[in-house]
Amino acid sequence: MCHYALRLASPMISSTVSICIRGSRSIDALNPLRALSSRLSPTRVSISAMANLEAVHNAGTWYSVPDLSLRDHRFTVPLDYSASSGANIAVFAREVVAGNASLLPGFIGSIEFFQDAQGFGKEDQQLSYLLYLQGGPGFESPRPTEASGWLKRACEEYRRGTGLSTPLTVSSLSQFTTAAEMVEYLQHFRADNIVKDAEFIRKHLVPDFGTWTVLGQSYGGFCAVTYLSFAPEGLKSVLLTGGLPPVGKGCTADVVYKACFEQVVHQNEKYYKRFPQDAKVVCDLVNYLAKAEGGGVPLPSGGILTPKGLQTIGLAGLGSGGGFERLHYMFERVWDPELVPGTGKRISYYFLKAFESWIEFDTNPLYALLHESIYCQGAPSKWSAQKIRSEHENIFDPIGAAKEFISVRLTSIMIFPWIFDEIHALKSLKEAAHLLAEKKDWRPLYDIDRLNNNKVPVAAAVYYEDMYVNFKLAMETAAEIAGIRLWVTNEYMHSGLRDSGHQVFDQLMGMLQGKKPCF
Repeated sequence: MCHYALRLASPMISSTVSICIRGSRSIDALNPLRALSSRLSPTRVSISAMANLEAVHNAGTWYSVPDLSLRDHRFTVPLDYSASSGANIAVFAREVVAGNASLLPGFIGSIEFFQDAQGFGKEDQQLSYLLYLQGGPGFESPRPTEASGWLKRACEEYRRGTGLSTPLTVSSLSQFTTAAEMVEYLQHFRADNIVKDAEFIRKHLVPDFGTWTVLGQSYGGFCAVTYLSFAPEGLKSVLLTGGLPPVGKGCTADVVYKACFEQVVHQNEKYYKRFPQDAKVVCDLVNYLAKAEGGGVPLPSGGILTPKGLQTIGLAGLGSGGGFERLHYMFERVWDPELVPGTGKRISYYFLKAFESWIEFDTNPLYALLHESIYCQGAPSKWSAQKIRSEHENIFDPIGAAKEFISVRLTSIMIFPWIFDEIHALKSLKEAAHLLAEKKDWRPLYDIDRLNNNKVPVAAAVYYEDMYVNFKLAMETAAEIAGIRLWVTNEYMHSGLRDSGHQVFDQLMGMLQGKKPCF
């Protein structure tokens, strides 16, 4: 185990808020403690112009869970900030503060916040805000059921929140009559508009238009760097956990996926070294699927599990704390017992159901639709992951590997065009997905000059063996952000914020407050 801290500049931070993203079913925000939620979408007008937009804000009453007081907030914000009139979407945030059992009233609206407390509810105290930006894109923030982990630690100083913004689900997207209309809508759900949502809410929530601290996990960190690029005046400080995006002009989706495939190969090697017995299990499973009628077996929801579809299970299993173990235990139950002699080998319903639960594309389609676009600035992705995979087909060919009884390599964050044929819930989104892959006019997500002259205190946890955010590319980005303080470690994987309790949060806060050394 090794880790080191690096100081590239000098700053300091004070409050936290967590926010939800456009298209997600919920958002989280922490503020010292108040939180708010936001969505993904592109920026069309200057941040200052947003103050002229009329906000609809409904705040609920306080309610409680163990050791926390919560209140929900709902905001109505424009889908397209550049349009003088048009569609709106709802942003839900949950405000969360620390409190004792006798003072905890409950959730309100769509924003969840956490408030600082020393044994007393602090619903009425003026606390700094911590905005929490969840990973994704398209995944909601976890709902708090108690004060624990990093959230408990954050509530000692801040308010936090989560939300239920207008969700983009397979069923809600079915309201569009054409794929072109769907793409026109979806283009407003990237980091640039997430930042506009955050600023919109900050100016209507934080007293006197005060600043707040942003905590960005994974893709939430990408959004936070976009925030630093286009609206740093709203930021008190920024904490990044596994969330330094590729920002260089030459850092295209192709560059990202080439680097990603290299780390995926390494993670596969580690997995099969940990569980060598699973190499045969996966080979047998791939051979079974390849010989099945139609090249796969039906999934419970109506799709089909094929050899290459099976490989996508690496997205959930190879890159997070405890993922290796959970994946191994799934493979332990891949086959049904042969209760009647002669019936032959069959894949268990348990495994098929577990596979669908892990992939989650049916409930969170925004990830599949927009994942490649988060790396696009002024150029199309053109199914970048599929293109890069084809260059490594000798390594990632599942049927060829299984025939030779060579370890079948699983994949990771890559989205491939054929999943829109194999995952039943995504079939209706196939045409829109292809249009998005060809879209050329994606707006810039980062301002390198602004980042080079950054004045906002920033601390970032960089995970050395991160499978989702490449270490080398992350370090290149860090060199572009003036004043950033880095903590590089191999003690945690991409899910370190969740897995470490409060250690990662404490480390970053300590670095910003001068309580932790920077080397």
